[in-house]
Amino acid sequence: MQWDPQIRLLHVPRNHPEFSAPDCLVDGCDKMVYFTSHRGLCVGCRKRWAGSGQSIEEFTATAKRIWRATGEIGCDVPQCARPGKGRANPLCSAHLHQQSQVYKIPIAEFVQHPEVRPLEAFGPCHVTACYRQRQSPLGYCSAHASRRRTLIRTGKWGDDEDHWRRTEAAISQAGVISLRGLPDRVVDEILYGLQERVREGVMQKDYSLRPFCDWVRSQQVSTLTELDVSVMGQGPSQVANGILKHLGRFGLSAETERHKDVWAGFVFGVEGNIYFDKISQSWLREAMKTWALDNIPQRRSKKTRQHIQSEINSIVHLSTSLRINRPDDGGHDVRGVSRDDLVLFLNRLVFLVEQGEFSGYTHVRIVRDVRRLLGRMRTLGLLQPDQPLHGLCDTFALRPEDVPDRPEDAEAGRDLPAEVMNQLCQHLDGLETGGSPEIRTIVELVIDTGRRPNEICRLPYDCLERDGDGQPVLVYDNHKAGRNARRLPIGGETAALITTQQERTRARFPDTPIRSLKLLPTPLINATGTKSLTPEWLTTRHRAWVDSLPDFLVPTLVEVKGRPVVKMMPFDKAKIFLYAYRHTYAQRHADAGVAPDALKELMDHRQLNTTQRYYRVSDKRKREAVERVTTMQFDRNGSRVWREAQLVLDSEHARRAVGEVQVPYGLCTEPTNVAAGGHDCPVRFRCVGCSHFRTDVSYLPDLEAYLADLLRGRERLAAFAADSWAKAEAMPSDEEITRVRRLVKRIREDLEDLTDEDKIQIQDAITVLRRSRRVVSLGLPRVGPPQVDFRPERPTG
Repeated sequence: MQWDPQIRLLHVPRNHPEFSAPDCLVDGCDKMVYFTSHRGLCVGCRKRWAGSGQSIEEFTATAKRIWRATGEIGCDVPQCARPGKGRANPLCSAHLHQQSQVYKIPIAEFVQHPEVRPLEAFGPCHVTACYRQRQSPLGYCSAHASRRRTLIRTGKWGDDEDHWRRTEAAISQAGVISLRGLPDRVVDEILYGLQERVREGVMQKDYSLRPFCDWVRSQQVSTLTELDVSVMGQGPSQVANGILKHLGRFGLSAETERHKDVWAGFVFGVEGNIYFDKISQSWLREAMKTWALDNIPQRRSKKTRQHIQSEINSIVHLSTSLRINRPDDGGHDVRGVSRDDLVLFLNRLVFLVEQGEFSGYTHVRIVRDVRRLLGRMRTLGLLQPDQPLHGLCDTFALRPEDVPDRPEDAEAGRDLPAEVMNQLCQHLDGLETGGSPEIRTIVELVIDTGRRPNEICRLPYDCLERDGDGQPVLVYDNHKAGRNARRLPIGGETAALITTQQERTRARFPDTPIRSLKLLPTPLINATGTKSLTPEWLTTRHRAWVDSLPDFLVPTLVEVKGRPVVKMMPFDKAKIFLYAYRHTYAQRHADAGVAPDALKELMDHRQLNTTQRYYRVSDKRKREAVERVTTMQFDRNGSRVWREAQLVLDSEHARRAVGEVQVPYGLCTEPTNVAAGGHDCPVRFRCVGCSHFRTDVSYLPDLEAYLADLLRGRERLAAFAADSWAKAEAMPSDEEITRVRRLVKRIREDLEDLTDEDKIQIQDAITVLRRSRRVVSLGLPRVGPPQVDFRPERPTG
């Protein structure tokens, strides 16, 4: 950028990375297109196209630029310093009078006439912000003279002409911002703030910066901190807030902030502010500041500020309890608090939960945070002399038993029903409205891969690789666990999504090195494509899209006149959020029979119990599912064995639970095997030939897969080169195949006899049971089925 300190004009080059935009598609038009929704046309050409009745292709192929004069035009008389009247009359007023009234010759001859002399300028326009020359001795350029006449004619002209001169805006000119008429301090503040915004890579527009300077001039402030931003328009107010943010940061450091009650997070490398001001007791507030100063450098997440503030807020609850329950001193005396105050604090939390102030999960989190923080303050040495906790009672601490149990989920998880997912996928085209295909790409990748939204948003450009078999693999970073370069096998359609996005990104940023480029670059503050879209931006766009969709109708079990009835009811859209796709990814794999340890690797979890929370089922729903499914329980011969499951008492439920063990295709009630946890089968796991074997409709997919394995195994063994005794031992018997085939047929026949409502209820019950069932394997080799494609069906685009 070019700054002239003498005339105080700031010139923005057309190719400036933070101020530039694509050129208008109309031939010869030199305007820039700042809005993607304008379809490549500047504001003026877009209005012309809207009234033309042509398609966008026809208009851009035939339209021509409409020339409009911009800026100041000089007089055509050589060396004349006065401005011309316009392109039609490129002479100053005096020379135009001579040409038209005295010499009466064409302009081309007039400017070459030997008697025509250049004239000196009258000086700059008396409007302080204006940098144009006066056209007459009266004191204004032609544009401001015209403005003045209009104000007088419409009755809007005031008595104070000097004030008008000081506050009136300059004449707009593309690429030129006037800082004339502003105090030196304000000029310095604007230039500094603008410099910092450019350093950040903020995409800006001169048509927002120019009116911002005019607003500053109109308010006649001596420093930008005196500005009233509320009266400005959206564009100028954004510029004002951005510059004021940098001015507020000027000269700050961690040493200056650590003593305040509100910290500017940027000096600690985090976004936003960190608030300690709601902690009433000075000793507790200072202890939390010391803890935060020690804890912030240990965190690597982009949500560091949120995590820090969340733990501070937990201490705020303790501070509030001390203030309420210690009316004498409000808890300000560190030597006066004791274990009794913590007991009152715990009781107050229980009361707040019962009043619905916050959830049981929040209750657990607050107690855990306070217990950990009080312990950490002691290890930081804050009880020593000259430290804020000096004199604190040793009993002022929470015990492990003070932490309440984590409440169980009332729902089966946060996964979305198949009906909802199908409807969402049918409306994916709506995500591309506004000319932003990236939002659809991100949502599809989250659905397909089950990765966390921030992991998808921050994917590098070269995130797609191939394994040894040539199959596509997604390479990503697990930021939450600090595990980089993770590899996830993906399908061909998902890989095609990534390839298409790579082409779009490379077309936008052809000069940025690939190692620095992001797959999904943000359109803001990102001139080189090295900054990725943020999960917050994605969440906002996704929520707006979901809310704009019609209701999602799903089959819901309701009670009508004492009988359960399935009705199509609207699904709560509040449950459709980005992280729910990760739960759905886990759920559909679990329902398809993926082993828990394999699912743990797919979810990129360190511990299996973390994965199990993604498809865990509550006891209530398990009971309902068991009672519904076990009405269709069969023995090895295909005979019903538990028709009256609804009448079984709780004690009978418990007795059956401890008197049976899960086996690969059902349940075993043989006492010795049950006592051994399923590892002492006398008949070597030939379950379908055992009188102690039970199965039900929820095992139908396993039985069908087992039957297919037996048939494939028999065919392979028949063609396999081995000794006859070895083949005879390994060959599945005809009796076993017949028995399994009979069981499958019997279960299918019973299913076909059910009503549609009963079928829906049975299917829901099967889903609940299978998501909580552990995988039991015989430990025998088997012929695996083809790889299952878990990608939800949806239209391609």
